[in-house]
Amino acid sequence: MNNASVPALELRALVKEFRSPGTVVRAVDGLDLTIEPGEVVAFLGPNGAGKTTTIDMVLGLAEPTSGSVHVLGGTPADAVAAGRVAAVMQTGGLLRDLSVAETVALTGALYGSDVDPLPYLRRAGIADIADRPVGKCSGGQQQRLRFAMALVPDPDLLLLDEPTTGMDVEGRREFWAAIRADAARGRTVVFATHYLEEADAYADRIVMVSHGRVVADGTSAEVKALSSGRMVSAEIDDDDARATAVDVVAALAGVDSVEERGTRLLVRASDSDAVLRVLLNRTSAHDVEVTAHNLEDAFLALTTEGNAR
Repeated sequence: MNNASVPALELRALVKEFRSPGTVVRAVDGLDLTIEPGEVVAFLGPNGAGKTTTIDMVLGLAEPTSGSVHVLGGTPADAVAAGRVAAVMQTGGLLRDLSVAETVALTGALYGSDVDPLPYLRRAGIADIADRPVGKCSGGQQQRLRFAMALVPDPDLLLLDEPTTGMDVEGRREFWAAIRADAARGRTVVFATHYLEEADAYADRIVMVSHGRVVADGTSAEVKALSSGRMVSAEIDDDDARATAVDVVAALAGVDSVEERGTRLLVRASDSDAVLRVLLNRTSAHDVEVTAHNLEDAFLALTTEGNAR
């Protein structure tokens, strides 16, 4: 693996603009990010946040408008050419008429190596379909094949863009077990995903982006803490009583939102104690629950329009 004194990935004031007559779209807007060797980092953001554009620049598939990208101390092109960075993308990169094993062998040939596909297929959990044509593989199996292909050059940095799309629950669990095993050996992993529970469970660090900028960076617990407050929920059976409770609770300081779901009232608030006092003393609420914000709450609070900092 690479020299631990050199960051695996270093982005400085990174900007990427797309221009058309009369229009300039800034997909990445002054993004700063440093990722150290051996980290497993979830790169999260809503559609259009700049995640894929950033990954494209790290892979040398797009040139920055301004700013810099250093991959393992050098340029993206040098890292890719040396096999030090590899990627598992959502789509593409597969020839349907080749077998699974032939696809991995071809990947080795592209790097000038005569490789035995089976060790890579075993690590990806698809050795049992080595002879199956790629076109006959499910979407999840094709994603695992892309993972096997990415392992062939033994990269120091592995980029994953929605890597478990199409996988069932067991397949996702096995995939992440393999990723964590690789990280334990020093490989750096950066992944973009819409499965927030995967980020919560498997990432050492979470980086959230919105409008091309980093809006949160830390452990899962640290990012959750940025979305202050709690969720208070309660049953109020009577429609009129529930409508009155909505008005009373919504007027409290520190209440972010009040939502009705059937007979249940959901209140997001920075002062859950005040909400509890009102519900228990001034309404007919019962079955009251208080929960801390989860990663999805933090994601919505930090990345939705008007909330991104």
